[in-house]
Amino acid sequence: MVLATNSDSEEHLHSTFASRYVRALCIRFENRFKMPDNSMPKDAAYQVINDELMLDGNPRLNLASFVTTWMEPECDKLIMDSVNKNYVDMDEYPVTTELQNRCVNMIANLFHAPVGEDEAAIGCGTVGSSEAIMLAGLAFKRKWQQRRRAQGLSTDKPNIVTGANVQVCWEKFARYFEVELKEVKLSEDYYVMDPAKAVGMVDENTICVAAILGSTLTGEFEDVKLLNDLLAQKNAETGWETPIHVDAASGGFIAPFLYPDLEWDFRLPWVKSINVSGHKYGLVYAGVGWIVWRTKEDLPEELVFHINYLGADQPTFTLNFSKGSSQIIAQYYQFIRLGFEGYKNIMENCMDNARRLREGIEMTGKFNILSKDIGVPLVAFCLKDSSKHTVFEIAEHLRKFGWIIPAYTMPADAQHIAVLRVVIREDFSRGLADRLITHIIQVLKEIDGLPSRIAHIAAAASVSGGEAKTAKMSLEDITKYWKRLVEHKRNIVC
Repeated sequence: MVLATNSDSEEHLHSTFASRYVRALCIRFENRFKMPDNSMPKDAAYQVINDELMLDGNPRLNLASFVTTWMEPECDKLIMDSVNKNYVDMDEYPVTTELQNRCVNMIANLFHAPVGEDEAAIGCGTVGSSEAIMLAGLAFKRKWQQRRRAQGLSTDKPNIVTGANVQVCWEKFARYFEVELKEVKLSEDYYVMDPAKAVGMVDENTICVAAILGSTLTGEFEDVKLLNDLLAQKNAETGWETPIHVDAASGGFIAPFLYPDLEWDFRLPWVKSINVSGHKYGLVYAGVGWIVWRTKEDLPEELVFHINYLGADQPTFTLNFSKGSSQIIAQYYQFIRLGFEGYKNIMENCMDNARRLREGIEMTGKFNILSKDIGVPLVAFCLKDSSKHTVFEIAEHLRKFGWIIPAYTMPADAQHIAVLRVVIREDFSRGLADRLITHIIQVLKEIDGLPSRIAHIAAAASVSGGEAKTAKMSLEDITKYWKRLVEHKRNIVC
């Protein structure tokens, strides 16, 4: 009989452990769509999940997102201390309700709502701007229906006018609540809604015109003042009373601090409601938005529900019911911690870092800058020459440095333009801006030395339907190819 040496024993031990580990992994992945039969120790459950989460991207390097990724430790503690509070239990948590009401009044004041000194503003906290927009849209639809019925007119064909650059939540509202979405198409070098074209699309069935203060695509502010003036003229001529909603999800906590003289809010008489995301430049973690109405008359009372089964009469106008209190408390913390001065300083710093990044990108000589000087602190840019390589390749290569930067195509009628966009948040420093510029330059050098994927795509598609194609594909064809590729990679789960 041959005795195993120590090294043999260790190798056998490692092999046995490895095989068991592999088998455990296999079982885990085979059963990942059903609940395990048995429980496991809490530290093991933590480690299993923590190990997998390590493969997520770094939130601070996720420059695709407008959502806040850092808050002060004191606020983190407040969030954890209140994570078990259900906000809807207003009678049990009256202080939390009071903090929400204070936030609504502060935001209404920031947006110049015509509220008296002793009056309460009309608005509420939501789980984000998507819910806020749904609530605003419902209020507009109901007000329009009331006017039409009072005039003996039909109410079966409501529509809403927006630019093609709106966020997908507007499409959701239109589809979910059966409202026709009339989009003002974009054009090259003009990537926001044209107010004149928008007013030209307004008819007797238009429940509102939605303007964007901070386009998702380029960060640009739409001209709400011009829209208001043109709409006022049309309303005077027709008697339709078509109102404006301002989707200030990104820009609502920027414009008051950086551009106080810019008229976009309740200073304009036809602006009836405004939404803003607390979890974007409101500087709160994901999970809070706000909707504010101009006056009490702009929110139909029939949409507000009154309940008493939680201990007292409680008015509620939300799409969901239960939600956490943490983000509302965090929003109030930021308001009293930073004040006007603090928010102004942070937004100015974000704009300074955006300018630094823009200058560095321009210095490469490879890109055209599409974002504007006035707007959300971001840099949107496209390649001057996309005949050999695309922005999708640049985004892919930047991933190896940890950067998450979106590449996307513009909506109709500018879909042939493909863009990279970097969002500058509070936690994006000057040092990170310089580092990103260095990595962009490095990527440009790398892809210049690589064979053109476009030529490969063109060769693969040189024959279609029996007819020969040209060896060189148009930029529009290439963009369509990459768009299909991105769509194919998307996870089907919402």
